[in-house]
Amino acid sequence: MSDVELLARLVQCEAGGEGENGMQAVASVVMNRVRITYGEYGRVGSTVNSIVFQPGQFNCAALTLGGSYNAQNVYNMNPTQEHYNIASWAIAGNRLTNLGQALWFFNPYSVNCRNNFPSAVGYFVIRVGNHCFYNPTSAYAST
Repeated sequence: MSDVELLARLVQCEAGGEGENGMQAVASVVMNRVRITYGEYGRVGSTVNSIVFQPGQFNCAALTLGGSYNAQNVYNMNPTQEHYNIASWAIAGNRLTNLGQALWFFNPYSVNCRNNFPSAVGYFVIRVGNHCFYNPTSAYAST
Protein backbone atom coordinates (compact mmCIF):
# COMPACT_ATOMS: atom_id res chain seq x y z
CA MET A 1 0.00 0.00 0.00
CA SER A 2 1.45 3.41 -0.93
CA ASP A 3 1.96 6.18 1.63
CA VAL A 4 -0.84 8.21 0.03
CA GLU A 5 -3.28 5.32 0.16
CA LEU A 6 -2.38 4.36 3.73
CA LEU A 7 -2.70 7.96 4.93
CA ALA A 8 -5.99 8.40 3.02
CA ARG A 9 -7.37 5.27 4.69
CA LEU A 10 -6.22 6.39 8.15
CA VAL A 11 -7.68 9.87 7.65
CA GLN A 12 -11.03 8.40 6.62
CA CYS A 13 -11.02 5.97 9.54
CA GLU A 14 -9.86 8.37 12.27
CA ALA A 15 -11.59 11.58 11.13
CA GLY A 16 -13.97 10.83 8.27
CA GLY A 17 -16.84 12.57 10.05
CA GLU A 18 -14.81 15.61 11.11
CA GLY A 19 -14.95 17.62 7.88
CA GLU A 20 -12.02 18.81 5.81
CA ASN A 21 -10.23 20.64 8.65
CA GLY A 22 -10.57 17.65 10.97
CA MET A 23 -9.17 15.29 8.36
CA GLN A 24 -6.34 17.70 7.53
CA ALA A 25 -5.50 17.98 11.22
CA VAL A 26 -5.19 14.19 11.59
CA ALA A 27 -3.07 13.95 8.44
CA SER A 28 -0.88 16.76 9.81
CA VAL A 29 -0.26 14.86 13.05
CA VAL A 30 0.86 11.78 11.13
CA MET A 31 3.23 13.82 8.98
CA ASN A 32 4.54 15.76 12.01
CA ARG A 33 5.47 12.38 13.49
CA VAL A 34 7.10 11.28 10.23
CA ARG A 35 9.23 14.43 10.10
CA ILE A 36 10.26 14.84 13.73
CA THR A 37 13.89 13.84 14.30
CA TYR A 38 13.95 13.36 18.07
CA GLY A 39 12.05 11.59 20.84
CA GLU A 40 9.94 8.46 20.46
CA TYR A 41 8.69 9.20 16.94
CA GLY A 42 12.15 10.14 15.77
CA ARG A 43 13.26 6.61 16.65
CA VAL A 44 10.22 4.84 15.16
CA GLY A 45 11.14 5.70 11.60
CA SER A 46 10.44 8.40 9.09
CA THR A 47 7.81 6.67 6.96
CA VAL A 48 4.04 6.86 6.98
CA ASN A 49 3.92 3.08 7.36
CA SER A 50 6.18 3.00 10.44
CA ILE A 51 4.23 5.80 12.13
CA VAL A 52 0.75 4.45 11.34
CA PHE A 53 1.57 0.90 12.39
CA GLN A 54 3.55 1.79 15.53
CA PRO A 55 1.83 -0.40 18.14
CA GLY A 56 -0.74 1.33 20.31
CA GLN A 57 -0.92 4.59 18.38
CA PHE A 58 -3.97 4.53 16.11
CA ASN A 59 -7.01 2.37 16.80
CA CYS A 60 -7.68 2.27 13.07
CA ALA A 61 -4.35 0.51 12.48
CA ALA A 62 -5.31 -2.35 14.80
CA LEU A 63 -7.12 -5.44 13.55
CA THR A 64 -8.20 -6.25 17.10
CA LEU A 65 -9.11 -4.03 20.04
CA GLY A 66 -9.69 -5.45 23.48
CA GLY A 67 -9.42 -8.97 22.11
CA SER A 68 -12.18 -8.48 19.54
CA TYR A 69 -12.05 -7.89 15.80
CA ASN A 70 -11.90 -4.17 14.96
CA ALA A 71 -14.12 -3.73 11.89
CA GLN A 72 -13.16 -0.05 11.68
CA ASN A 73 -9.59 -0.51 10.48
CA VAL A 74 -7.58 0.91 7.59
CA TYR A 75 -8.01 -2.26 5.53
CA ASN A 76 -11.81 -1.89 5.55
CA MET A 77 -11.83 1.75 4.48
CA ASN A 78 -12.82 2.89 0.99
CA PRO A 79 -11.24 6.34 0.68
CA THR A 80 -12.72 8.86 -1.72
CA GLN A 81 -10.84 11.38 -3.80
CA GLU A 82 -11.20 13.86 -0.92
CA HIS A 83 -9.24 11.53 1.40
CA TYR A 84 -6.53 11.02 -1.23
CA ASN A 85 -6.32 14.78 -1.79
CA ILE A 86 -5.88 15.42 1.93
CA ALA A 87 -3.23 12.71 2.20
CA SER A 88 -1.32 14.15 -0.77
CA TRP A 89 -1.68 17.66 0.67
CA ALA A 90 -0.11 16.57 3.99
CA ILE A 91 2.64 14.46 2.41
CA ALA A 92 3.58 17.52 0.29
CA GLY A 93 4.39 19.37 3.53
CA ASN A 94 1.18 21.31 4.14
CA ARG A 95 -0.21 21.76 7.66
CA LEU A 96 -3.12 23.55 9.25
CA THR A 97 -1.58 26.84 10.37
CA ASN A 98 -3.19 26.83 13.83
CA LEU A 99 -2.17 23.23 14.60
CA GLY A 100 1.50 23.88 15.26
CA GLN A 101 3.66 20.76 15.49
CA ALA A 102 0.95 18.61 17.08
CA LEU A 103 2.00 15.00 17.62
CA TRP A 104 -1.16 13.73 19.35
CA PHE A 105 -4.90 13.95 19.10
CA PHE A 106 -7.80 12.27 20.81
CA ASN A 107 -11.55 12.53 21.16
CA PRO A 108 -12.38 13.24 24.81
CA TYR A 109 -16.13 12.61 24.26
CA SER A 110 -16.55 15.80 26.25
CA VAL A 111 -16.66 19.53 25.56
CA ASN A 112 -13.37 19.96 27.42
CA CYS A 113 -9.85 19.06 26.33
CA ARG A 114 -7.27 18.03 28.91
CA ASN A 115 -4.39 20.47 29.34
CA ASN A 116 -1.76 17.76 28.79
CA PHE A 117 -1.69 14.61 26.68
CA PRO A 118 -0.64 11.88 26.86
CA SER A 119 1.20 13.16 29.92
CA ALA A 120 3.45 16.15 30.49
CA VAL A 121 5.05 15.58 27.07
CA GLY A 122 2.19 17.27 25.20
CA TYR A 123 0.23 20.47 25.81
CA PHE A 124 -3.18 21.39 24.41
CA VAL A 125 -3.03 23.65 21.36
CA ILE A 126 -6.42 23.49 19.59
CA ARG A 127 -9.65 21.61 19.22
CA VAL A 128 -10.75 20.72 15.69
CA GLY A 129 -14.18 19.14 15.56
CA ASN A 130 -14.38 16.43 18.20
CA HIS A 131 -10.61 16.03 18.54
CA CYS A 132 -8.16 17.79 20.83
CA PHE A 133 -4.63 18.34 19.47
CA TYR A 134 -1.39 18.56 21.45
CA ASN A 135 2.06 19.98 20.69
CA PRO A 136 5.19 18.48 22.25
CA THR A 137 6.75 20.06 25.35
CA SER A 138 10.49 20.00 25.95
CA ALA A 139 9.92 16.81 28.01
CA TYR A 140 8.99 14.98 24.78
CA ALA A 141 12.65 14.95 23.71
CA SER A 142 13.47 12.43 26.44
CA THR A 143 10.74 9.96 25.45
